[in-house]
Amino acid sequence: MIRDKLTFVMAKSMENEMFTGLILLSGIDAPGITESLFATLAPFSITVLDIEQVVITDRLILTVLIALNPVHQKAIEVDLSECAARLDADIATLFSTSTNKDIASKNELLHVIVLSSKLLPSTVMALAAVITGLGANIERITRPSSNPITVIEFIVSGTTQKILTTALSPLASECSIDIAVHKRGALGFARKLVQLDVDSTLITQEVIDLLALKAGVASEVEKITKAAMRGELDFEQSLRSRVELLKGLPVSVLTQVQDELILTPGAQNLIGTLHRLGHSVSIVSGGFIDVIAPLISRLGISHVRANKLGIRDGFLTGEIEGHVIDRAAKAQALREFAALESIPMEHTVAIGDGANDLDMIAAAGFGIAFNAKPALKAIADTTISSPYLDSVLYLLGITHEQG
Repeated sequence: MIRDKLTFVMAKSMENEMFTGLILLSGIDAPGITESLFATLAPFSITVLDIEQVVITDRLILTVLIALNPVHQKAIEVDLSECAARLDADIATLFSTSTNKDIASKNELLHVIVLSSKLLPSTVMALAAVITGLGANIERITRPSSNPITVIEFIVSGTTQKILTTALSPLASECSIDIAVHKRGALGFARKLVQLDVDSTLITQEVIDLLALKAGVASEVEKITKAAMRGELDFEQSLRSRVELLKGLPVSVLTQVQDELILTPGAQNLIGTLHRLGHSVSIVSGGFIDVIAPLISRLGISHVRANKLGIRDGFLTGEIEGHVIDRAAKAQALREFAALESIPMEHTVAIGDGANDLDMIAAAGFGIAFNAKPALKAIADTTISSPYLDSVLYLLGITHEQG
């Protein structure tokens, strides 16, 4: 009985260990390098456990982790040496008996996505120091993009999402970067509903300000807006007061303003990519459907909620028809659109910039503050400080290659 137990324990120990080889190839990038390396390995009884290849400027770095029979080690080393000579590349190897626990088998991996317009060594140092200080480990670092902003992804083990998010959060302002932390598969390939605010998010302007310029009441509208920002008026009061100043404006002006709308850089790419990947997009606005309707139609968005201007005999009445779309209404729209698309709330994403977006950002599974006011940044899951709206794709783990 004791012998049987000992045999079982030894067998399980051997099962959890394997002889592995780490191969590191570096050299000037050229067609056929990857093919040649694996052609060299193909005759042997080998299993590929992990692989990573990157080209930086014209320099290629290829790493391969293999499981092999230890009796083949010398022959593999000889063949790899000949391969290196043929390719005029450097190939280094490291063989050892190791525990069968590669990155793919580890639980609770976290994806830390960092966006920066100018990534400095001190920033990477600070990120690594925080992760190390938590007793966590960086398993892998990749660069999904470098244009128009640099995007770096760290895969981290040994800590929780809440702890890591809290620890990394101060670095966002200190290092002028944007940071998002996801659990592996938290957003992943699940179908999502992404809901965007319009003014200063989907477009670069505020529609009410464009209309105020046409009506010659820009300064009066600005005063009301500032009073609302000081907390002297709530959103509905301030909006109704500003719309009242537009009374008598010819409806033809709406068409003029429609032509003046400017999409935020990257907005079309964001929406087009999400649609191509099968995700849904919705729009909510404290502005006016009368102005944004043609733009929303061109973008192919079917779920829209916005205010409706009162119109009579070809002129604005200075009133709003129906209920005002305030912060509570935006959050309710998110829930309703998600239900219509049969998407759970944990797979919803909300993007906005102001106080009117607070409730929907809080309600969403993942809330993003886009060049936002401090109050919104404080409750959002992450922020974007670059001018490119399609930076959202990287925060969702979507690369250009997937799009």
